[in-house]
Amino acid sequence: MTDNTQIAPAATQPVSAESTNTTAAARRPAITPAVDIVEDAHGITLWADLPGVTRDSLEVRMQDGLLSIEAEASVPVAAGLRVQYTELQQPRFSRAFNVSPDFDTARIDAQLQNGVLTLLIPRREEAKPRRIEVRVA
Repeated sequence: MTDNTQIAPAATQPVSAESTNTTAAARRPAITPAVDIVEDAHGITLWADLPGVTRDSLEVRMQDGLLSIEAEASVPVAAGLRVQYTELQQPRFSRAFNVSPDFDTARIDAQLQNGVLTLLIPRREEAKPRRIEVRVA
């Protein structure tokens, strides 16, 4: 990351009508997924580990410069087996990041494959590094 562009963990979750909902799912603790972030001249690539998450139970939102990832995994139990002990039956994942205005959040590309969410966040054209030609007078 450079001093001019940042994607950093958000200190708090956004407050909205949805987040003030007091359902049991909202009160359950969430796992913070491991995330790798790489920045280059074209933008940012973010990989988030979300094992057991399907596309239907994944929500990626961008609002007011805050990128949030919410997901719920399902851990299937094979037929004929009885669970004796489990730490988490349906783990919930949650992570949020502040995204610099240097990035074009309207063009985020998101893909989920084998439990890994990949987000490509392109840099705005005017924020991309460019070489300035110097003329000799």
